[in-house]
Amino acid sequence: MGVYKLSTAGGLATPRTNYSSFLAGNPAYQIPNSYESIATVTVGSGGTANVEFTSIPATYTHLQVRGIGRGSFTDLTMRFNSDTGNNYSSHRLYGTGSYVGTDGEDSSGAYGTFILYAGRLSSAASVFCANIIDIFDYANTNKYTTSRSLYGFDDNSSGNIFLASGNWRNTNAITTIRLTPNSGTISEYSQFALYGIKGA
Repeated sequence: MGVYKLSTAGGLATPRTNYSSFLAGNPAYQIPNSYESIATVTVGSGGTANVEFTSIPATYTHLQVRGIGRGSFTDLTMRFNSDTGNNYSSHRLYGTGSYVGTDGEDSSGAYGTFILYAGRLSSAASVFCANIIDIFDYANTNKYTTSRSLYGFDDNSSGNIFLASGNWRNTNAITTIRLTPNSGTISEYSQFALYGIKGA
């Protein structure tokens, strides 16, 4: 059976099966956002102290980092443009399956001057924590930068899921992103990919 669309008279027009030509000729039906790969980092033998994306072009509306990571069951913090100033803050909601909690950090927190919760590493053998980090309006020099992160893992005996938001009180366009565990290292086979998002 074909796909019908409303005619200009409000009735049903001829069935349409040529979806590509229909979408191309009807911008209202097209997906407004487009994801483009910018860079991917895979951690090699021995692990690494951090993962960094550099020379990020200012040609997108937003950025997204997708990653899977292992380490020492520790938080990943994020900083931009090598800025270690007292101008980061974040808060998050999390659940463990038996407990729900909230917490937050600012530049006076326990982890130093670049506090921006971005993700987590799993310490369970062969279990990686999934991380999705959205960085909004990263090239807009008229506002501070905000981020949103969703991350978690399950190793069939314990696990966590987090929803976090962050703020970088700086109006510079972001050209560098560094992800650093608050202790330990990022283990071998962890992988992080940076995407640029075009559209609204």
